[in-house]
Amino acid sequence: MPSMAASDLPMPTVGPVSRLAPKPMRFILNWGRRYSLWVFNFGLACCAIEFIATSMGRHDFIRFGVIPFANGPRQADLMIVSGTVTDKMAPAVKRLYEQMPDPKYVISFGACSNCGGPYWDSYCVTKGVDQIIPVDVYVPGCPPRPEALLHGIMKLQEMIAGESLADRYASRRPGPGVTS
Repeated sequence: MPSMAASDLPMPTVGPVSRLAPKPMRFILNWGRRYSLWVFNFGLACCAIEFIATSMGRHDFIRFGVIPFANGPRQADLMIVSGTVTDKMAPAVKRLYEQMPDPKYVISFGACSNCGGPYWDSYCVTKGVDQIIPVDVYVPGCPPRPEALLHGIMKLQEMIAGESLADRYASRRPGPGVTS
């Protein structure tokens, strides 16, 4: 059997090797990812105002470890799509999602981003952001309340806490996400 030099071995990545990490280490990695979500808000309509209300003092989602308003998609873990996604805006949403580093998460916030909302029968409205990018949590409502977004964030954090990066990268994003 030929011996392999250290330089011949493939470089391990965080995802596949995380299954080899001891359970306490996986807990710590997921805990850090769970409570340090940098948000890239993609506000397209009136739901964006509710998102802003969630980040203000009364609701204050920073206490959940969610840092609002990342500088750009390359610094963000979580994209919150809020508002009507038109066919003209869909390529921009997809491009910005693809620029986010892994692991990345998406919350669809409001009826318009979930399924087109009251504009579902319009010729130019995308029938939900999940037609373009994978969504982890859906937050219903028209307009959705800030409390609903907080609940959706807590559901996403529960999902992240039980996540295995090896499974996540093996399947490369499972189907539709959790409904809040």
